[in-house]
Amino acid sequence: MTPDHARFMARALQLAERGRYTTHPNPRVGCVLVREVDGVAEIVAEGWHQRAGEGHAEVNALAQIDDAGGLTAYVTLEPCNHQGRTGPCSEALIAAGIGRVVYGMQDPNPKVAGLGLQRLRDAGVEVIGPVMQAQAEALNPGFIKRMRTGLPFVRVKLAMSLDGRTAMASGESQWITGPEARGDVQRLRAASSAIITGIDTVLHDDAALTVRAAQLELPDREAAAAAARQPLRVVLDRRSRLPQSARLLSLAGPVLLIQNHPLDYPDTVAEVETLALCDQQSDGGDLLALLQELAARECNEVLVEAGSRLAGSFMGAGLVDELIVYMAPTLLGSSARPLLQLPLANMAEQQRLDIVDVRAVGLDWRITARPVNNPE
Repeated sequence: MTPDHARFMARALQLAERGRYTTHPNPRVGCVLVREVDGVAEIVAEGWHQRAGEGHAEVNALAQIDDAGGLTAYVTLEPCNHQGRTGPCSEALIAAGIGRVVYGMQDPNPKVAGLGLQRLRDAGVEVIGPVMQAQAEALNPGFIKRMRTGLPFVRVKLAMSLDGRTAMASGESQWITGPEARGDVQRLRAASSAIITGIDTVLHDDAALTVRAAQLELPDREAAAAAARQPLRVVLDRRSRLPQSARLLSLAGPVLLIQNHPLDYPDTVAEVETLALCDQQSDGGDLLALLQELAARECNEVLVEAGSRLAGSFMGAGLVDELIVYMAPTLLGSSARPLLQLPLANMAEQQRLDIVDVRAVGLDWRITARPVNNPE
């Protein structure tokens, strides 16, 4: 990989990040167009995918210039070669006269999966890659997993005290962490296609589970765009206990209620749908079947915001890809509730984790960890 390849791909990755909260259900993609004159390469146009149904990164970059003949395109994801909500980007690059395409990773979508790259080669375009593949994959963990496995990427968000407790024995939990951590959670929600919780959390906290622009701590325009697309709020409510008065139903946005005996909620601001799932587990349904259902609805990244019991059920079922744990500098004592209800009998059953990031968020610490599938 040449220094120029790394430099320009890094810029394309930065551009792709701008679509973190708005591209659902499409992947986040960035593109830069580069011209080389007398051995000096410089960026002449940039683009990124902003919203589903609108121009892809390559098309948005091409729209910035009149003549793309002989330029090099750096794209974080293989250009598509099929007709979706928009036309195929591989054809747009060929028609524009692009001479070389440097790509970050191959598209895991079976409709593309190398076909876009082959179409470029067949048209005489030089193709180089993958370049900075790990960074390109990190942009779209949910899209990649959904395309490869038929399941979304599942994050479980938890907040705990220094002694590993998440709520008082009564269930009281507001607030363990500070405002900065809560703003960080808002950004996690905004990046998610769906949020899953249990009915007990909704009943106890009257949780709304919405994305609120004022709490995102983003520039006004970006915050407004992020809040305009509310994630699907999924409530596991096996015994149909959600009342008509729940705040969750009084705020705009889609809601999916998993109920054995679905109720009718006619007078709500939210767009309410009910669904019964068989093979009941925990307080709502078979968790794997639920994730399959969400993937079928094009959910890429799913955030679980729930109590220790439901969070423990996801963990025990091996369905968690990532844990985000906010640790506050406080003690709740031995009578308070544990981080997870995950009954293990001996050390051989312990679930090892790979800690991939630790950082301060206000006065709290955020720990990002991923389960190790085959602990030694």
